[in-house]
Amino acid sequence: MAEENNKAVDSLDPRIVRAKLHSGDSSDMNNLLHFQTYEVFHQKKRGAQHHHVGIVHAPNPDMALLYAKEQYARREQTSNIWVVPSSSVSASEYMDDDIFTTAPEKLYRNPGSYKVMDRIQAFKERGMKPTDEV
Repeated sequence: MAEENNKAVDSLDPRIVRAKLHSGDSSDMNNLLHFQTYEVFHQKKRGAQHHHVGIVHAPNPDMALLYAKEQYARREQTSNIWVVPSSSVSASEYMDDDIFTTAPEKLYRNPGSYKVMDRIQAFKERGMKPTDEV
């Protein structure tokens, strides 16, 4: 009877077979009671940036990668996927939003402070005039 409980889960799905799940090992089932949340980052093509696409709940990083692949890489072109435990992500507090404001004496760092669109428009208008009129 003990041998029957430790049989591998039979499935036609090769992903389930690769996961090597066992039906009778109660210690593994106790570990699955509390799934961890993982942040998923997706890269469309090699060399591009990874973008946050969502979260998955999984018992361990390997299963999180499998769930992320199934959830976020099925429909889109995918080169790479990262999964990171949500507890490992650090973030600033919303109350500390003043750290992102620019000091008044350093407005030159903000590209919006350069008023060149009127000069560009005037240059385009001058370029459209025929040269024989000048």
